[in-house]
Amino acid sequence: MTEFSPSIAIAGSTGFLGSALFKALTLRGLPVKRLIRVQPHQDTSKEVYWNPASGHIERVGLEGVDVVINLVGAPIAGRRWSDTRKKLLYQSRVESTRLLSRTIAKLKKPPRLMLSASAIGYYGNDPREVVNESSDKGEGFLANLCVDWEQATEEAQQAGVRVVHLRTGAVLGPGGGMLKRLLTWFRIGLGASLGSGTQPMSWISLDDWVSACEYLIFQSKLSGPVNLSSQHPVSNFEFSTSLAKALHRKAWLRIPERLILWRYGEMGKELMLGGRKVEPKKLLDAGFKFNHPTLEQALNAILS
Repeated sequence: MTEFSPSIAIAGSTGFLGSALFKALTLRGLPVKRLIRVQPHQDTSKEVYWNPASGHIERVGLEGVDVVINLVGAPIAGRRWSDTRKKLLYQSRVESTRLLSRTIAKLKKPPRLMLSASAIGYYGNDPREVVNESSDKGEGFLANLCVDWEQATEEAQQAGVRVVHLRTGAVLGPGGGMLKRLLTWFRIGLGASLGSGTQPMSWISLDDWVSACEYLIFQSKLSGPVNLSSQHPVSNFEFSTSLAKALHRKAWLRIPERLILWRYGEMGKELMLGGRKVEPKKLLDAGFKFNHPTLEQALNAILS
């Protein structure tokens, strides 16, 4: 790995993923700036004002930064995808990413690296085969969103910035994300599998997600799409039973597919009833080591 102490700017530093990464990087003693949406009241050397809605960034605050990390995006799960919701999901990802990419491309000295969020939704919902970074785009709203999301970094790439698209699976960690929504139900014995339960789930522990981001910062070879998911995907049924077991409960319920479709529509079809078996081929080939390669290891670490 390249030995240097990079200065870093993070957009989306207060979310579930961003706050964990911000903490890890600051604990390493690295200088980290937050992109924030209110005028800074503290040390402006640690905060950069931006307003994606109006297309504004205090560009001077990004001059001299080595790494820009983009984790911005409205929550994708939890509610139906109405036309209004889809527009918000698109704008909060694609337009914000395009603004950030365009801005860093115009800097006197653009950063050497941009880590930009994406998702394994790129691959669609065909459960029949394992996919990796060289696999084709899938079908559906999420796949189309991910294509535009990743293409929004084009100006940064043209300026010579190494861009990595973080195609992230379901991230499991304490205090947020998927587990936060599920733990209450599973702890009272009302855990359930969804639909047939056979749909694949590609996941990664929060600890491994953070470690993978740090790995990508401190090496200089990987670029383009990189899958951030464990090498051992599971079915929805396997996930439900494993989570219940880790909590010393049973997951004996099943939520019918028709009920999920009635309640959540397209979101339920793609996120809850769909999935892909995703291989993190680039990370594995580069020598990255997962701390929690299996679901049992991840859940035991998280719930302990």
